[in-house]
Amino acid sequence: MASPNEWNPTERVRELSYRMVKWPSETGTPDEASFGPKLAELLREIPYFQENPDDIAVIDSHGSPMTRNVVAVVRGTGRRTLALAGHFDVVETGNYRDLKHLAFEPDALLEALLADLSSRPLAPNEEKALADFRSGNYIPGRGMLDMKSGVAAGIAVLERFSQQPDREGNLILFATPDEERGSRGMRSLRDALPELVERWGLDIVAGINLDATSDQGEGAEGRAIYRGTIGKQLPFAFVVGQPSHASYPFEGVSAHLIASEIMRAVEANATVCDTGDGEVSPPPICLEARDFRGGYEVTTPERTWVAFNWLTHSVSPDALFQRFKSIVGEALDRAITHFNVEADRFAKLVGSEANVNHKGRILTTAELREEVRRVGGDAALERIAVLEAELSSSDNPLLITRELVDRMVAEARVTGPTVVIGFGSLVYPHVRMGVETVEEQRFAEALETARVDAERQFETTIRYREIFAGISDMSFFGHVPDAADSEVIAANIPAAQFIDRANPKALSYPVVNIGPWGREYHQRLERIYAPYAFTVLPQFLYDIAARFLKP
Repeated sequence: MASPNEWNPTERVRELSYRMVKWPSETGTPDEASFGPKLAELLREIPYFQENPDDIAVIDSHGSPMTRNVVAVVRGTGRRTLALAGHFDVVETGNYRDLKHLAFEPDALLEALLADLSSRPLAPNEEKALADFRSGNYIPGRGMLDMKSGVAAGIAVLERFSQQPDREGNLILFATPDEERGSRGMRSLRDALPELVERWGLDIVAGINLDATSDQGEGAEGRAIYRGTIGKQLPFAFVVGQPSHASYPFEGVSAHLIASEIMRAVEANATVCDTGDGEVSPPPICLEARDFRGGYEVTTPERTWVAFNWLTHSVSPDALFQRFKSIVGEALDRAITHFNVEADRFAKLVGSEANVNHKGRILTTAELREEVRRVGGDAALERIAVLEAELSSSDNPLLITRELVDRMVAEARVTGPTVVIGFGSLVYPHVRMGVETVEEQRFAEALETARVDAERQFETTIRYREIFAGISDMSFFGHVPDAADSEVIAANIPAAQFIDRANPKALSYPVVNIGPWGREYHQRLERIYAPYAFTVLPQFLYDIAARFLKP
């Protein structure tokens, strides 16, 4: 197979990146749904696919209009196959404000941003962006960084592979929607792959996710091979207190006091950071805290809710859930003890008897569901199912979850002080590439040899990093969730749409992330470092593929 040194992909990757960025594909829009078929047509322009049209598959994912995954394979010899994967959906463009109409026009947007940033006092991040844009090395545009340039690099590598008459092994490209919301594209593709690869006669033995990373420096952090990805869980605490008139607070129990104790115990608590592979996860942080009243009353709210983003490197969903339950239980006890003490203190001040001795309880979502069944029977469960169907079109998992729990609490006639806990959204598993199997070892060797060669060829550095910090499709790419974890999650997620039920035949293989780098993900000044994305990255990827696929 030809050496990557004989190939200069810069203009091809640039052209593909610009072309795809100009196709809007905001998550959850008809544009996202139309992108898959457009991409398939782009791939059919490549001579190999003109000669082998059946080596492209467009696979339904979800939604109405239907969004679709695109799979394209270039065949060589044998069954061994390396997969390249990227997503084509992008976040919304509202933060471009007056330049929103240029969000998908990189050159025009660059000109407009230069004019804007050159005309007024700047914040520090804007000063850096102006210097970056003036250097000529950075390109803006929604999706240029995250992550159509990564997909473009994958297409260019696939095309280059197809041009080799002596190619060994097979190279397959996955392009998926919905990464920015619920990874439904990658998850639906994961479930469809066993039948597809069997029909195509392939064995996928390793994968490279092409997602981008952020680097505020000169690229030393961004030029990386990530051997694992961070996990994400979204535990919630739904607090049921006892409402009271504000003039008689001790006739009830403050739901806000309980929620605030839970917040204090969990929020930014560094002692519960997860560790793995020598790295430490960020601490949990609150994504939402609110009560359920729609207007003003001189009555304390009966129900409040807090939900936390909790990132993981090694702890299992079951272990984290049990830890969260313990922390919430201790916080509930502290809140009630404090309230009882203050009730007694107030009673002494006014010369009366307190007669307050509240005791709280914790209910898991699984236990709450059984309470609903016991109190309301199948009719209550059916009413909840109807509500879930009504809420399913929302793109806000926290809204869906809290509304369902609120209805479940009402149907079960739960009284306070009680705290219901569960998972508020899809659980993203943390994933780590091993080095135990023969294919894992071969993959690691190919990565290392190609890395050393790329450093020498481009006079740069490419480092290993253990954890990809961006929550991504890598959690579901080549990874089969643990059955025990899946059971715990399924039992304690109120909304069935957030339960990841993998195909029992789902494929498992080692995966790393190698993608472009840039700055200010998802922001108005999002930009990619073009020399690495358009030149170094595709040649590095091609070299890995060529080395790994040799028999």
